Amino acid sequence: MKTAVVQTSTVEEQAIKAKKAAKTLGILSTEEKNQALLMVADALEAEFEAIIDANKIDLENGKEKGFEPAFMDRLALNKERIYSFAEGLREVAELPDPIGDVLSAWTLENGLKVEEVRVPLGVIGMIYEARPNVTADAAGLALKSGNAIVLKGGSSALNSNHAIVKIIHNALEKTAIPKDSVQFIASTDREATQQLFTMKEHIDVLIPRGGASLINAVVQNATVPVLETGVGNCHIYIDHEANVEKAINVLINAKTDRPAVCNAAETLIVHEAWLNENKETLAVAFKKNGITIHGDETAAALLPDVQPATERDWANEYLSLDIAVKTVSNLEEAINHIDQYGTKHSEAIITENSATAKKFMQLVDAAALYHNASTRFTDGGALGFGAEIGISTQKLHARGPMGLPALTTRKYIMSGDGQVR
Repeated sequence: MKTAVVQTSTVEEQAIKAKKAAKTLGILSTEEKNQALLMVADALEAEFEAIIDANKIDLENGKEKGFEPAFMDRLALNKERIYSFAEGLREVAELPDPIGDVLSAWTLENGLKVEEVRVPLGVIGMIYEARPNVTADAAGLALKSGNAIVLKGGSSALNSNHAIVKIIHNALEKTAIPKDSVQFIASTDREATQQLFTMKEHIDVLIPRGGASLINAVVQNATVPVLETGVGNCHIYIDHEANVEKAINVLINAKTDRPAVCNAAETLIVHEAWLNENKETLAVAFKKNGITIHGDETAAALLPDVQPATERDWANEYLSLDIAVKTVSNLEEAINHIDQYGTKHSEAIITENSATAKKFMQLVDAAALYHNASTRFTDGGALGFGAEIGISTQKLHARGPMGLPALTTRKYIMSGDGQVR
């Protein structure tokens, strides 16, 4: 692999630097943090050519390794994409600062005043794959929420990520934010990643963002607390009382708008009565949009060009224009299928029966649930949160799109006048 990037510090040294920087960063004003983000945004735009030059090395390496076209597209950078990084940082600067928010306050009978206040998590370890945009996005969200961050990107984007971080560091030197607040692990050794997993004394939380294998590796091996972002095996259930036009529009949007993202639909669960009545319309929609069907026996009997679905298809996050089709005879069968194969990310029901929709919402366990709407809305920007650091599918601390508040914890501050217990 071609690279000019050299790891000059140990991972532990970098984590210690980040922890020290977090002390300063955590008490900076909103204005100081915003000014820094704007300066970083300007620097990324001014030096976009350096990022593109580094990205060319990563693309050349990827081509030699035979990476898939979809992977290469996620890896590739151009002026427009880099400018979008910068614009994202400006948007983060405009978001409300959660640090210092008083979540609740009360006074005890003895006069002791109690406040529950938002504070930074401290040091975030971010582990991610071949998306250089995450380097800028994660750094911006961390800094705005008062957190230092240790970045460990995939080796496929090593040169691109290093170039982005170098520009961030140069810009931060002119601001109130210590440049050590953003650390980048350049080592491609597995041991470096393992170190990050276990440095509980320096790292407060790990956030993995990528495919199932990466997320599982972090969850299974980390001793540092993990904010688990989700693999998206998302389902659309079309009930027998679904409006045909509405159902087709939602399904096609959820499958084809951006097939390679985690909130795209991967499985259609369809009531057999609805499918039998609307099979021609559905078949035309699939064919028109180039969707490959992996279906059960009933689907294969009613739809053309269906590949027999295997157990793997029901659990597969295709990230492509493939879809699994499961036919059911009632709502309970649909929910059972989601319970067995879903990843607790985003699930949708299409029906004109409000009671059926309510039951679906009550019984399906997922971070985001939709009635007559596309799963593609599970996104911080789309839901009005501003930027996001990922989609959490777990239940503790944060769930769903994680914006700035998800990168905070809380502290209880008591103020008295000599009270004792």
